[in-house]
Amino acid sequence: MTDREQLLRRAVTISLFSWRRANDDDDLDDSDRQGWWGDSVPTVAGDQIGSRLWLLRRRSLVPDTFKDAKGYADEALAWMVADGIVAAVTVTVERYGINGMRMRVLLIEANGETLELAFEDTWSLINAL
Repeated sequence: MTDREQLLRRAVTISLFSWRRANDDDDLDDSDRQGWWGDSVPTVAGDQIGSRLWLLRRRSLVPDTFKDAKGYADEALAWMVADGIVAAVTVTVERYGINGMRMRVLLIEANGETLELAFEDTWSLINAL
């Protein structure tokens, strides 16, 4: 594995599995909006680190949960395209077994090279953190 692949893997993992602060209109069970404290003083206005995948913790694995997981992942990884790290990001989310969720992230670089990352047990990761 090249140094670049390691850096991309780390960036994707941090982006997906660090918890971004909930939006004002997100439905919460309590007042804990999560989020990294550093997001309150971003170097670029509006920048946030992480994803809102944690909002899915109390949900069932129904089609809307998979749709929302994809949306949260797309949102969390959008910075990689905006900052010119990669040319495109494609996220797929699907059922894994009876009670699981699998997420795949395809990174496409400007030179056409691709890197696919698989998070086989995404549902457990969301619920464990």
